[in-house]
Amino acid sequence: MLGNFSYVNATKLYFGDDSLKYLNNELPKYGKNVQLVYGGGSIKRNGIYDAVIDILRKNGKNVVEDGGVMPNPTVDKLYDGIKTARENNIDLILAVGGGSCCDYAKALSVSVNCKDDPWDKYYIKFEDPDCEIIPVGCILTMAGTGSEMNAGSVITNHAQKLKIGHVFKENVMPKFSILNPVFTYSLPKRQMVAGIYDIFNHICEQYFSGDDDNTSDYIAEGLMKSLINSSYKALENPEDYEARSNIMWTATWALNTLISRGKSTDWMVHMIGQAVGAYTDATHGMTLAAVSLPYYRMIMPYGIKKFRRFAEQVWQIDTSGMTDKQAAEAGLNALETWMNNLGLCLRTGELGVDEYMIDGIADATIILNGGYKVLTKDEVKQILRESL
Repeated sequence: MLGNFSYVNATKLYFGDDSLKYLNNELPKYGKNVQLVYGGGSIKRNGIYDAVIDILRKNGKNVVEDGGVMPNPTVDKLYDGIKTARENNIDLILAVGGGSCCDYAKALSVSVNCKDDPWDKYYIKFEDPDCEIIPVGCILTMAGTGSEMNAGSVITNHAQKLKIGHVFKENVMPKFSILNPVFTYSLPKRQMVAGIYDIFNHICEQYFSGDDDNTSDYIAEGLMKSLINSSYKALENPEDYEARSNIMWTATWALNTLISRGKSTDWMVHMIGQAVGAYTDATHGMTLAAVSLPYYRMIMPYGIKKFRRFAEQVWQIDTSGMTDKQAAEAGLNALETWMNNLGLCLRTGELGVDEYMIDGIADATIILNGGYKVLTKDEVKQILRESL
């Protein structure tokens, strides 16, 4: 491994089908007022809401509800949540839901006591919080983002047509997260597969960078192979506990910063996908799927050795007798086949993008370095056209 790095993860995890009971261990550590964050109400239909409320009440908490968090949480929702938290002197923010709820909870945690406009401070200027941060706990009901064990938070501003993620420092990470794979059973297939691809792409964004022999890459390959195997089992039987538990655990390790150590990382699929999401409000994992193949085929010649390794180690393709280019293409073809088998959206046109949006989406795309090629705006536009 090359380079120097530090590593810390401040989140305590409780994992398994009886993990919710450990909420009783955590609640006494925090004050009386809890802001309960959740999404569109599915937790009320599947019984998770009642179970959580029962534990909160038995622990003597005052519960302030903050429902209606949308799949791509908005800055307007954030402003409403800040008002609620301030009016109720909130001591703990408890997110019950998927990555969007966790992202929103973290954005809220650094914004309640912020004297500046949080959108401008955190998502335009990318400053760190200099105020008191309200602690966050997460009860996960969807595997995908890894938000339960990292400090990332993505917020959408529809007025500005921007969807931006800020990766804060470890003091913003959830203090605890509860991961019960059974809670993911009721997800519709489309949400499940979108989450699976989000996981896979998180790994790819870190894997497709660097040329050294890096332990992080070996871990990444193992995670990808596990995810591919479990994805097919979960498609066949959504209540396959072993498959769903492996998917949930892989999601956490895909983005809890471990496999980024010693890596320069490449987050351009996310940058383009998030810009698409700002214009269409489409499901995050689907926006990533729709732009991935055009992007990877564009950068493949610049990281040809890693793409060959991807074919050999992740897809188990016998590349003997193949040129590097042939092997790399075989790996991406295998990726495309898997994506089609999952039922992912591979065209941005199906998500609502048209030719007239391309310039705006490209302008909203943040260009990052760290991967095998730094894109130009014209190349972003080319990728978007090829994705239509």
